[in-house]
Amino acid sequence: MTSQRKTVEVDPVLFRAVYDSPASLPGRHRWTTPESDVRRIEKLLGIPLRSIGAPLWVSGDDPDCPKCGRRVTWYDIVSSALSGVHDRMMIATVILGERKYVNTEVPAAIAGVNCADCRTPIEGLRSFKCHNWAYAVEALEEIRQRMSGASVVGGQVTNVPQPGAPVE
Repeated sequence: MTSQRKTVEVDPVLFRAVYDSPASLPGRHRWTTPESDVRRIEKLLGIPLRSIGAPLWVSGDDPDCPKCGRRVTWYDIVSSALSGVHDRMMIATVILGERKYVNTEVPAAIAGVNCADCRTPIEGLRSFKCHNWAYAVEALEEIRQRMSGASVVGGQVTNVPQPGAPVE
């Protein structure tokens, strides 16, 4: 069986019309990522705290990890994706950017997601999205610069720390 999974960029008007409502998410349950996990995502990606302000929606057949009972969130998705699927910059750009992406496949379970706490594979996760309509392009560029290791003050790169230095 061949996979028909394809991700394409869509016009923001179309994205809003189809995906703006949580009711459009497939699966029996729909929920948002709690604030504590949003802050964990920011730390994991190395972006400034409070950069993510949009609701991070998740949907699926069961909202909780079958082993430890923890609510599955974008944190699990992001931490799983960083294990060789996507890099930090790409994930931050998708979450914070103004371009909108959709997957065109039938909403089958999303493969490769594991619970961030107990590493149990998560079955039945169907969709995830964020509603980030008004993120400033200049602020996103500043975050990209900081993620790449440069310090930015007032839009100007001021220094480049040693590799492995923490991003504030």
